[in-house]
Amino acid sequence: MRDIMGLMKQAQEMQQKMANVQAELDTIEVEGAAGGGMVTVTMTAKGEVKSVKIDPSLMVVDEREILEDLVVAACGDARTRAERVMQERMSEITKGLPIPPGMKLF
Repeated sequence: MRDIMGLMKQAQEMQQKMANVQAELDTIEVEGAAGGGMVTVTMTAKGEVKSVKIDPSLMVVDEREILEDLVVAACGDARTRAERVMQERMSEITKGLPIPPGMKLF
């Protein structure tokens, strides 16, 4: 019975830590870039885009598609970085818990 109570306590502590990390992820910002840094996107670790910066030299009317592609690529780069931050924060919480391999909690 002690094992079950200890496991329940551990689960409650992990749940609280996860709630804290979820709140923290709203405040962590990452930056993604494309075109050698000519387009940058800033987003939260949860994926909310906060800003897009475009080098003025890319503002060429006939090359709109290139600029659009660079914005998409910068968003993808930022999203990859955000996911990495989220994975790092969540792995800190689950460190030491007996979780079966391959089981994802987030």
